[in-house]
Amino acid sequence: MNAKTLLAWTLLAVLLPAPGLLAQGFETIAQEAYIKAVNTDPQDGFHVVGLSGDTLVVGAIQEDSASTGVDGLPGDNSAGDSGAAYVFTRSATGWAPQAYLKASNTEGGDNFGRSVAISGNTIAVGAQGEDSSAAGVGGDPSDNGAQSSGAVYVFARDGDTWTQQAYIKASNSEASDTFGTSVALDGDTLVVGAFLEDSAATGVDGDETDNSAASAGAVYVFVRNGTDWTQQAYLKASNAQAGDIFGLSVAISGDTIVVGARDEDSDANGVNANQLNNTAIDAGAAYVFVRNGSTWSQQAYLKAHNSGAGDWFGIDVDIEDDTVVVGAIREDSAATVINGNPGDSLVDVGAAYVYRRSGTSWTMEAYLKPSVTNADDTFGFSVGVSGEQVAVGSTNEASSVTVINGDATDNATNNAGAVHLFERSGATWSRVAYLKTFNTDANDSLGQDIAMDGGRIAASAWGESSAATGVDGDPNDNSAMWSGAVYLFTNYELWTDLGGGTPGSAGTPALAGSGSLVGGAPASVSLTNAPPGALALAWFSFDPTPFAALGGTVYAQPNAGQLLLVANGGGSAGGATTWPTGMPTGTQVWFQFVVQDASVPAGLTLSNGLVATTP
Repeated sequence: MNAKTLLAWTLLAVLLPAPGLLAQGFETIAQEAYIKAVNTDPQDGFHVVGLSGDTLVVGAIQEDSASTGVDGLPGDNSAGDSGAAYVFTRSATGWAPQAYLKASNTEGGDNFGRSVAISGNTIAVGAQGEDSSAAGVGGDPSDNGAQSSGAVYVFARDGDTWTQQAYIKASNSEASDTFGTSVALDGDTLVVGAFLEDSAATGVDGDETDNSAASAGAVYVFVRNGTDWTQQAYLKASNAQAGDIFGLSVAISGDTIVVGARDEDSDANGVNANQLNNTAIDAGAAYVFVRNGSTWSQQAYLKAHNSGAGDWFGIDVDIEDDTVVVGAIREDSAATVINGNPGDSLVDVGAAYVYRRSGTSWTMEAYLKPSVTNADDTFGFSVGVSGEQVAVGSTNEASSVTVINGDATDNATNNAGAVHLFERSGATWSRVAYLKTFNTDANDSLGQDIAMDGGRIAASAWGESSAATGVDGDPNDNSAMWSGAVYLFTNYELWTDLGGGTPGSAGTPALAGSGSLVGGAPASVSLTNAPPGALALAWFSFDPTPFAALGGTVYAQPNAGQLLLVANGGGSAGGATTWPTGMPTGTQVWFQFVVQDASVPAGLTLSNGLVATTP
């Protein structure tokens, strides 16, 4: 390509934009980081995860340090099972620890970190074993007169600094209620589950003093005004009964809350069916509540379409916008396809169920199963939803695979665990990935907890035993049994094909992308269908204005000093160029090739355009 031709081509950038074309996505999944505590010790249980943008929080419910507050000294292990939470953040250079969180009143057995949630610059940490008899917000934490009543601690970030903002207790705080077993957070709304709370109240804001329904469970809603938190609602199941453990799992999205009650006993099937026939012991249920102004009401009562005794439907729940997903780890179907036949029996394979809202009505949209079903795999132990994707943890899955999308039929590694990823197109679901870790080991229990946000999945492995600390340490020294680990996967529509190419003598030049802009294998763009011996320019732009040229559309335009020359060899296979990892969240890069081709009137053809987007 001579200088005159190159100059003429560059001048095309002054042409007016053309309308954009329909995009088609291509899935890219890579393991991004391997996260351990900064003070890894055996049996710490580093595994409870929350994720918001570039911030990860991990709870370690059996961590033993006696330190208090933020960034104390973790070395004094004199407060057994007091618990801790760890904050990690991502920059252009990767993930790094940011804070080490402890309760302001640390004591042994409090299990601080039993639950965690994050939204923006706010973190909530549950401590189900905390013993104070305080009630409400900001009470006295020093009176340990209510063993395992439970508490929640709220931390806020200013810049890079975290401080405790609130100490929260139930309005009817009592011994053994385990307030803080579950937490969920969205903006200024906090949801807290107390799955062993004993009130026989039903619905919203009922009488919380009647303790005649042992372990019925309850959920509490708090809202923030400025920096002040107050309780907004006290939620109970519409059919509250002893032993249902309503509040074992909770999730929130905007003005909608979903609550799991793993041991609810109704034999109902589907949505809003008869909830009063308790002939299916521990079948489980989930409840949807919605807020209008500051008033909450129950909108739906969710059951599996194949509800069965002992299924534990509701062991975990998640919600985003109008999509709810519910796990049932003891569901017994041997089905291996989405929306398959639930009649075949295979004990405790597990299942996950997706529900979708239209207006105020909910319907079951998908019945998810793994591609390979084995008894006792506990598929559905954890669930997550983000955008059009759902992730499901299967803690007892036994494959020895150490790569993504490997062979799931090798059951040589008991309880290694796995995560299964599903994606929706319209109303149709399909499997898109089977996630395993690079250091798969027996009893790691990958999938113990899951958090999703944008294009990332955080999946924990309770039983992982490496003595590594921090980020991307050596996983091979298994001298810290059950210390726990978290794995971050990037999973998103990384490469989007914009079309816009024009045909030449070897066909339309075809540009393809692979790898990740945020981690794992470096991103690579490659060209095929170029004439033998042709030259091509690989252009990239960060904020282009598409325009019409050469019968196609130009999506990537040259920035000053940012032209890359790629020489093609023989045949029609082109060259490739790489792009570094570590791009910030929300970055988009547009790629396109212009190819020398003497057989066309202009002497140049266009490849399709690609846009790569970081999660």
